Amino acid sequence: QVQPVESGGGLVQAGASLRLSCVASGPTFNTYTMGWFRRPPGKEREFVAIINWSGLTYYADSVKGRFTISRDNAKNTVSLQMNTLKPEDTANYFCAAASSPFSTPTPENSAAFGYWGQGTQVTVSS
Repeated sequence: QVQPVESGGGLVQAGASLRLSCVASGPTFNTYTMGWFRRPPGKEREFVAIINWSGLTYYADSVKGRFTISRDNAKNTVSLQMNTLKPEDTANYFCAAASSPFSTPTPENSAAFGYWGQGTQVTVSS
């Protein structure tokens, strides 16, 4: 079992970079797929990126080439480096862990992520 806690959100101008971090408690962090999701204002939650327990990554088309997800198992941390931010990236960003170890949920299957953080707000001004 892991419990994610996000940090690193803020207000930035378009074109800037921001790095989100997520620390997840639990001794078996390295066996869980971790993901970043976001909820733009007035919209449904959407997938951003995931990194599975072996380091395989998947990205939403809207962030591919701009965002990079990574993990440091020694520090129980997963990060999201966001470059060339756009106003449409404005959202509340959530870190999540898969419900089961050694599983790789498909990006569309957010229900397979059973552990969620409280979220961190990212606002990109034009």
